[in-house]
Amino acid sequence: MSNTSNILRLAILFVVVTLAQIFIFNNIQVSGFVNPYLYIVFIMTLPFGIGRGTLLVLSFFTGLFIDLFSNTPGMHACACTLIGYVRPYFLKFIAFRNEYREDGLPSMAEYGLSWYAKYAVLMVCTHHVTLFFIEQFDTLFFWPTLLRIILSIVSTLFFIIILQLFMPISTKSE
Repeated sequence: MSNTSNILRLAILFVVVTLAQIFIFNNIQVSGFVNPYLYIVFIMTLPFGIGRGTLLVLSFFTGLFIDLFSNTPGMHACACTLIGYVRPYFLKFIAFRNEYREDGLPSMAEYGLSWYAKYAVLMVCTHHVTLFFIEQFDTLFFWPTLLRIILSIVSTLFFIIILQLFMPISTKSE
């Protein structure tokens, strides 16, 4: 990630989404079933060419930072580390080009709604299933947990798409 403007964009994105998560989205709960987690868009937006180790470390510390303010000891760190690990596989799975630009950022502005929706669904579903089943850690409440996962996935995807529409992150003009 040698592009200075990408680093600045990602730093701003990290600050904006983590503050929004801590002060706004952690307080949105509809009957305890809808919990949007916008902060994972930071992990989703890291450059294609980022090293595996760097990706995992950034993912872990992003989740740990949210854990510190959410009273969830290690749950977000675990879910974020998992999505950081599977992200390169998801990107290869949905690739419609032979290669991504190393310094390119996965964004809706860059690759379009269809591509980005597939990517976001894979990442958000993996994160939420992991997070909520770690949080529940019991099969007794399987159906309520599944409902919570589904509703939270829908709300998170909604906010991520809105963020992508109003804060487009693109490297096309560079």
